[in-house]
Amino acid sequence: MPVMQREASDNEYLHRDFHGALSSALIYLEERFGPDAVREYLREFARAYYAPLREELAARGLPAVADRLRRVYEAEGGEVRLELSDDELLVEVAACPAVAHMRANDYAVSPMWHETIRTVNEAICEGSPWRFELLEYRDATGASRGRFSRAEEGAR
Repeated sequence: MPVMQREASDNEYLHRDFHGALSSALIYLEERFGPDAVREYLREFARAYYAPLREELAARGLPAVADRLRRVYEAEGGEVRLELSDDELLVEVAACPAVAHMRANDYAVSPMWHETIRTVNEAICEGSPWRFELLEYRDATGASRGRFSRAEEGAR
């Protein structure tokens, strides 16, 4: 009988159901401990998980973030529009693939889901000459507009 040999690297890695689990965790934290607990959880997660991106941001600047966003949205099958200059990165997402997946599969979408954009990107920028601001967010689709830009001196 033939034996099939496979390794984890042979499979495409995509973690769509992770978003549903994260949303459930955010709902739990908000209900039990309040909105500040959600933001603190996401801040601590981002500092740890995105430590390599934070180092890359310090070394390469905004192109590091733009490259990461392109890879993520390509893997997730989402559409992202990026406008990069020396001092700014504008990010426009037509519809968030995570929100679309959760809605299509009847996962509850946390009312604080927008913090996965705002708080996470702010934490990625902490300690760097960059800052992030969420300019627009639509709960129904997760569509968003955000901007990375140079932080004011002393605001780091």
